[in-house]
Amino acid sequence: MWAHTFWNQPGMPASCRLHPPATCSAAAAVSTTSSPLRRRRRRYGLLDFSMGQSSSEPSGRSRSLSFSRFPPPGLRFDLGFLHGRRPRSGGDMLDPVNWMRYFLAPPLRKPTAEADAEGRAAGNREEEEVGSEEADHLIVMVNGLYGSSSDWKFAAEQFVKRLPGKVFVHRSQCNHSKLTYDGVDLMGERLAEEVRQIVQRRNLQKISFVAHSLGGLVTRYAIGKLYEPSINEVSSLDTEKFCSEQRTLDGGKIAGLEPINFITSATPHLGSRWNKQLPFLFGVPLFERTAAGTAHFIVGRTGKHLFLTDMDDGKPPLLLRMVEDCDDGKFMSALRSFKRRVAYANITYDHIVGWRTSSIRRQHELPKLRLTPNDKKYPHVIHVDKGNPGHHQQEESVETSLADTLEEMMICGLTEVTWERVDVCFHKSWLRYNAHHNIQVRIHPVNSDGEDVIYHTIDNFLV
Repeated sequence: MWAHTFWNQPGMPASCRLHPPATCSAAAAVSTTSSPLRRRRRRYGLLDFSMGQSSSEPSGRSRSLSFSRFPPPGLRFDLGFLHGRRPRSGGDMLDPVNWMRYFLAPPLRKPTAEADAEGRAAGNREEEEVGSEEADHLIVMVNGLYGSSSDWKFAAEQFVKRLPGKVFVHRSQCNHSKLTYDGVDLMGERLAEEVRQIVQRRNLQKISFVAHSLGGLVTRYAIGKLYEPSINEVSSLDTEKFCSEQRTLDGGKIAGLEPINFITSATPHLGSRWNKQLPFLFGVPLFERTAAGTAHFIVGRTGKHLFLTDMDDGKPPLLLRMVEDCDDGKFMSALRSFKRRVAYANITYDHIVGWRTSSIRRQHELPKLRLTPNDKKYPHVIHVDKGNPGHHQQEESVETSLADTLEEMMICGLTEVTWERVDVCFHKSWLRYNAHHNIQVRIHPVNSDGEDVIYHTIDNFLV
């Protein structure tokens, strides 16, 4: 408990910029929870939103903006060794003096202007771009936790090769390495600014996103910031007659472009808090509760967002706010504006992201599948579902999962739009236990078993 209090105090490191308070209906929905449900939430370590601490600076501890910022404590682990990467220069080192400084004087938050500057710089780099100069369809590829633009190198080359002259691919560079510990919101701000810079320097008409793992959440946040409502939508807001069907037909714009495809691979859309959502914990409740309370020690604010333990100014967790339109962003309007929304999910052998959270399903909605491909052309694509589960199943689930109210609210919000779900399995792969990276072919040829998944993505891509 002390760890949660310490890391939620106002003086968090630079990455801990918080947004202005938002008024979302999710907060009101949770606040009306019955007393037994409150007891269950306490049992699972979920505090009431009203217990979130204020983001204001403590009295008597004001700082000048010119004062240098201390680096965050060195207990955040460098995960690069898992991929054989060398530590980046300027990385956080384990420094006892730094720890003492943190206890005595909390560091300043990172200003929004700095995140925008990072996004602008990334958007102006052209070395990670491929495609025809005449192509008017921009594809933005977004990496996951401790990833980099090189993670999508193989997929980007295949998109351009198989769709010649039709697409222009930009591999996002603004969130790499330990910058992915900064939190979904700050990463989303960077990505949004990066996209704006690309759009400004090219003649483009359409836009699509392809994201892996945490990158899917970052992209959902970014499009909420980039969304521009259509003229028909704006003129109809006052009449309160603008229904979902009209909004889908008229659509809006993302950074001034027509949104086409929104594709995620192994993305924890529902977070990592719930049972078996982080498979390497084996579904043991004690391990899962411990992970929820300590993840921020390893991956910073991103850990709080993934485990829904962020409670800023009494607001609901960020992932819960991202399943509706609120003051933080027009998240669902942005998702709704795309012609396609696709969730690729590993059925098994993915020990980082569970099948349920990556496919946006409830436990009883997971299909019982024979692990044989539907099409021999794509040997690892086991099942394709192009619609949401029936409404009667959603109502039934509300009765049986009161302890997972937040998860239920996220599912209900995200399934207001239609998703295509593509279930993938690498059970015959020699590197099956690396399924989380196989699905995007992170390193070729090490993860080459996932090539057919990339080809399936391209062959079904709307140009």
